[in-house]
Amino acid sequence: MFDVDALRLLVTVAGAGSFTRAAAGLNYTQSAVSRRIASLEQEAGGPLFERLPRGVRLNPAGRALHRHAVEVLDRLARAEQELAVLHRGHGGLLHVGAFPTANIALVPAALRAFRHVRPDVEVVAVEGRSGTLTARIADGALDLAVVSDYPSGLCSADGVATTPLCEDELLVALPREHRLAGADVIDLLELRDEAWLQDAYGGRPTMLADACGRAGFAPRKIIRIAEWTGKFGYVAAGLGVALVPSLAAWAVPEGLVLARLTDPALRRTLHIALPATPLPAALILRELLREGGIRPSGKASDAGRLA
Repeated sequence: MFDVDALRLLVTVAGAGSFTRAAAGLNYTQSAVSRRIASLEQEAGGPLFERLPRGVRLNPAGRALHRHAVEVLDRLARAEQELAVLHRGHGGLLHVGAFPTANIALVPAALRAFRHVRPDVEVVAVEGRSGTLTARIADGALDLAVVSDYPSGLCSADGVATTPLCEDELLVALPREHRLAGADVIDLLELRDEAWLQDAYGGRPTMLADACGRAGFAPRKIIRIAEWTGKFGYVAAGLGVALVPSLAAWAVPEGLVLARLTDPALRRTLHIALPATPLPAALILRELLREGGIRPSGKASDAGRLA
């Protein structure tokens, strides 16, 4: 493996055409330059310069190594510039992740504001489950993620720091013709005979199961549906009811209504996940997310779909 400083010296000597002139330009002694070039030639397996009466010039082996040295040094210089830009928070890429309902309004609004303050930073957006996003922060694939503790608690990983962003009230989605569709607030016990649409996995306790337990019953039936569009479709068809975060309230289609529940614990907390040493651009986006952090109850009211 060739030393970078030795490659720089090779390029400098080739440009100067003389060990002496190269030494003067670098503030080295001529003997120090000669020794370092001799060491590089030994590492390269043979001479790199033709020694002339009044200087030196590259031989064929030297020209070959010189060509690669110029390319390597140029790429290293560009890498240094890119890293300097990233560490100042200007330019480069910012990889951002979020779970689906955060991508309905919260994250897009923050990214729109971010584009105005850092137009030279290119954002690469990724959507996924909170646990997956946390793991991707840990392995360096993401620079920031918005994650949630719903439905089964906040995931953690070594090297990932999470800070609360805002709370999001959980509402119940009902078909418009449901007997409770006109109620302002519903006691969960009144829904004890309903089938519930939920995406849960791994046998971990969920907020729904805990809330039903507090109300004194267990869900009669759980229908496993992962995507919100599917849940909304099942609810609209009268096949079940579902907990819906107020962040998603404005996206609820016609034919459904949302109602608040009496259980004050039925809310989730959104968090911002960052690596231990975050990029400056990620810290800027974190502040914009905090500024845009909305009160879930206000969001639900804005949706105009509350019962």
